[in-house]
Amino acid sequence: MGRVTVRLYDSRAQGLVDLDPRVEGEVGMYVCGPTVQSSPHIGHLRSALVYDLWRRWLSYRGYKVTLVRNVTDIDDKVLVNAAQSGEEWWALAYRYELEFTDGYRRLGILAPTYEPRATASVDRMQELIARLIERGHAYPAADGSGDVYFDTGSWPAYGELTRQDPSDMVAAADADPRAKRDPRDFALWKGRKPEEPASASWSSPWGDGRPGWHIECSAMSERYLGGEFDIHGGGLDLRFPHHENELAQSGAAGHAFARHWVHNGLVNVNGQKMSKSLGNSIYAADFLGMAAPLVIRYYLGAAHYRSTIDYHDGALEEAEAALDRIEQFLLRAARRLDGTRFASVGAPVVPDAFAEAMDDDLSVPQALGVLHERVREGNVALDSEDLDEAAHARGEVTAMLQVLGMDPLAPEWAGATDDATARALGTLVEQLIADRENLRAARDFAGADRIRDHLAGAGVVVEDSPTGSHWRIDG
Repeated sequence: MGRVTVRLYDSRAQGLVDLDPRVEGEVGMYVCGPTVQSSPHIGHLRSALVYDLWRRWLSYRGYKVTLVRNVTDIDDKVLVNAAQSGEEWWALAYRYELEFTDGYRRLGILAPTYEPRATASVDRMQELIARLIERGHAYPAADGSGDVYFDTGSWPAYGELTRQDPSDMVAAADADPRAKRDPRDFALWKGRKPEEPASASWSSPWGDGRPGWHIECSAMSERYLGGEFDIHGGGLDLRFPHHENELAQSGAAGHAFARHWVHNGLVNVNGQKMSKSLGNSIYAADFLGMAAPLVIRYYLGAAHYRSTIDYHDGALEEAEAALDRIEQFLLRAARRLDGTRFASVGAPVVPDAFAEAMDDDLSVPQALGVLHERVREGNVALDSEDLDEAAHARGEVTAMLQVLGMDPLAPEWAGATDDATARALGTLVEQLIADRENLRAARDFAGADRIRDHLAGAGVVVEDSPTGSHWRIDG
């Protein structure tokens, strides 16, 4: 397939631009992955799915795509949550990393080309920090704390990604401000505090400690993609300060860094932003229990990736109905066409209108409109016994679904739990968990433990956290 023009919304340019790869025919993507401090929620699933769709479409268009998605496995909140749970910080991080991986797998999100953990690149982070100090863009704290800060005042372009004047920015809240030259300076290295475990620190020229959050992605993207790459992606909430700081420190270190910046929209629940204080967070494991994984994938992928999704009651039923219309057409076409001379008619190529929509900043809603119209035309052809047209419609529908990773007849979705079964199981388990909570409130811990044991015997794992009890199917 010849090279085509793919357009994307570049957050830095604040407009649609042509994708301009550094190397002809190749695309290097770095996506900020999870900080594995707690269980994933539906926003995490949506973000990973967005870049899965970008990767699939660019691959279909003939690009060799290298996708790097990191895991932040050392962080302030990882340490705090581990201390509260009484487990080793690295054990907590790995446990939650497995939850993220399971959620991605169940949604059919392709594994990244590379998935580095922050703790495996601390040496690269220290090298980058040393380079920034040498170039006059970073300084060790004068109070002996072991902290190292990026000097925002030394970098005139600071604020270019989000088009902010530094004088309007809030103070960086990622380290003790006493040793900072400017409140906006952010931590590159954090000296170890007495209450932190020794295992969560590394020796460095500035004292024992650990990397700051922002330096991690700059170091890992350089390690796996080089000092310049094509697309940097992440959630809209990461634009500032995380991505702004990445751009500043990488630029100050002498790197061109990302050619394009892409940010996906967030997920609200009933018109409100998800938050622990509101108690409206929907965790991935719970969400995946509400419907078949393919229905979840369709729902999270159907909106334009830059838009905000507002989850509400009935949304999954709408997605299920849309998928059912597609699946019924494919099954109907198979029954009528198989065994005829039209069975092999219909090349697996997407229609031009679908391709135009996807080339236009990954406009999945318009692409799905083309898909559903082709399903309608295919059904009309079957009704009129126009088997040649029906076969061509089936081929194009299948091609579109394969690009989107949403083909209900594909092997990866075979044997998935149907929606009715998932809802029934979820209702029963949630009721038992509610009964268990009532027993715990009444201090009947023996009765609560019996319910937990019964669930465990059925393969249902219950995990207690400060935000409540959550469940998942073991294995």
